Amino acid sequence: MAEPLDHLLPLRLEAVSFCAGGRTLLAGVEVELTAGPRTVILGSNGAGKSLLMRICHGLILPTTGTVQWSAAESAAGPRRQAMVFQRPVMLRRSALANVSYGLALAGVPCAIRTERAYAALARVGLAGMAQRAARVLSGGEQQRLALARVWALEPEVLFLDEPTASLDPAATREVETIIDAIHRTGTKIVMTTHNLGQARRLGDEILFLHQGRLLERAPVERFFKQPATAEAAAFIKGELPWT
Repeated sequence: MAEPLDHLLPLRLEAVSFCAGGRTLLAGVEVELTAGPRTVILGSNGAGKSLLMRICHGLILPTTGTVQWSAAESAAGPRRQAMVFQRPVMLRRSALANVSYGLALAGVPCAIRTERAYAALARVGLAGMAQRAARVLSGGEQQRLALARVWALEPEVLFLDEPTASLDPAATREVETIIDAIHRTGTKIVMTTHNLGQARRLGDEILFLHQGRLLERAPVERFFKQPATAEAAAFIKGELPWT
């Protein structure tokens, strides 16, 4: 029997900064992300929300500072943390094959790959579209497929970057239901959103960024009822520009 994997979390960011084009886009971010609470990152346009998530995910290296998981991921093993973007890239193949391909990359045996991919599609309401070309699906269906791809991998941590920004209200509700279901299976959710109602519905805690600095971390209800900074209060009132 294989030895159990150590938990990735907590994830610690120490003095993380990022500079580009002579500008400081993130400045001295210190935060520890732990298992359990759903973390929503809020902030105005250019605050650094998406950049911070990409640094956490490992897509971008910080200019200075450290990003450290509690346990290292094995280069030979499956990814234990994943990310879904606002506009996910669909492979030129069926919905089922999109999910199966991710499982193949993760080393899931061929004998169980298709069954697991079908199960993931069923969980997001796409079982009936398994053989349909992924790129002809609607925007909402593609986002659900992107969630099926990562959910099939059973990640410990899932980063979501504006997952419903381009969707209509009905598709948004469907995606929110899936995100909540993924959370209830034990996956840590970290997401950005421009929708304050969505932040209340899906968040347990808020990280508030302003001009590249982490100004506030608070439980969701306290953040909205009693923001600790003038910048956060202005943002909630709509007095700062949106992303």
